[in-house]
Amino acid sequence: MNEAVVGYIPILLFFGLAAALGVTMLVLGIIVRPSSPNPVKKIPYECGNVPTGDARGQVRSRYYLFAMLLVLFDVEVIFLFPWAVNLRSLGLFGFIEMAIFLGILLLGYVYLWRNGGLEWD
Repeated sequence: MNEAVVGYIPILLFFGLAAALGVTMLVLGIIVRPSSPNPVKKIPYECGNVPTGDARGQVRSRYYLFAMLLVLFDVEVIFLFPWAVNLRSLGLFGFIEMAIFLGILLLGYVYLWRNGGLEWD
């Protein structure tokens, strides 16, 4: 066999193992899962409440914008933890850099607030 082809054998084995593992998990799930067909389980809500209206209702795009902004600000706040842990080793330079970062974050927050991006309506 060619040396270039032999180099791909571990990759092919890895893909084969991954596919076999996926199929095994699916089959085990079918075999092991409990099966208790019940008319109550076939309604959209298992809590017993009868649904009213269409389950495919539209969601305003403002909700998605609000959720993305929440995730964005949460991720930026996560940057504060490693900075706070290493503040002594970073010194004044690290403090000034984080002050600039928080200033930019505050400017974005004020911009959103003034343009109504944080209003739920």
